[in-house]
Amino acid sequence: MSADPRSVADAFYGAFARREGAAMAALYSDNATFSDPVFPGLRGAEVGSMWKMLTERSRDFRLTHKIVEVKGNVVVVDWEAHYTFSATGRSVHNIIRGELTIENGKIVAHVDHFDLYRWMRMALGPKGVLLGWLPPVQAALRGKARAGLSDYMSKH
Repeated sequence: MSADPRSVADAFYGAFARREGAAMAALYSDNATFSDPVFPGLRGAEVGSMWKMLTERSRDFRLTHKIVEVKGNVVVVDWEAHYTFSATGRSVHNIIRGELTIENGKIVAHVDHFDLYRWMRMALGPKGVLLGWLPPVQAALRGKARAGLSDYMSKH
């Protein structure tokens, strides 16, 4: 694989589409950072472990991606994921804009942006519609996600 940023981003999303969490994790530097509305502030091994956990648990998963822009070592990617949220069995279609900073062929920083309330409405159904916009409910979701990641990491 070429170390140019576009090739690294394509390799990452290709592995994601195939649900190959270990291959995704291998594309991050050891001290990489990741943040999105559900998993803010991940660092180092947490980043790869999150992807491994999510790809292992995903059902009916389908992903498409398009590189929108390459600005030096930053790749902007629009990607969409279709899957069944395992906790509720509800169908989700998440629309995300990712920004990957790549150095020496490795992702050193990755930030994904998406509408958390929209996601909560799909993933949680009526509870998400009624309460998903509330900061304490969103914080509880983040806490549960972080606890799930910690549990996953302790077992792997």
